[in-house]
Amino acid sequence: MQKKEFKKLLLETINNNDNPFHPLVWINGDPIIGDGTYIGGFSEINAKGAKVIIGKNCDIASFVVINVADSHRRCIGLDQEISNKDITIGHNVFIGSHCVVLGGVTIGSNSVVASGTIVRDSDILPFSLVVGNEIKSEYYKAEYEAKNR
Repeated sequence: MQKKEFKKLLLETINNNDNPFHPLVWINGDPIIGDGTYIGGFSEINAKGAKVIIGKNCDIASFVVINVADSHRRCIGLDQEISNKDITIGHNVFIGSHCVVLGGVTIGSNSVVASGTIVRDSDILPFSLVVGNEIKSEYYKAEYEAKNR
């Protein structure tokens, strides 16, 4: 089997479309991705329902999720619809392995998002370093209980 035939079969088997980055990068919707940007394998960009704009010369490592959709409030019965918010990533941004960039985020140019970081509902200024995660225990508990009395 020729390489081209194998790639076609692989993409069909994993229900993925060909893209200029890697056969194991999933791109949903129509994100705008600047020239010179690299996206590593096993990453996903979901631009269905909102805009994703990624600037030029970015380095997005493997196992990164960039996702405009958030269904958690619908899933736990607080909303009827999935929330979709735009994501904008400037030029020359590095996003490390195993990061999650969620809807409502703007990352300014020349910034670094360290491996394992979750970014949501943030406006990150250019030349920033983003590291770590914050967990707010029982964040939705009072609202859920109030709604379901």
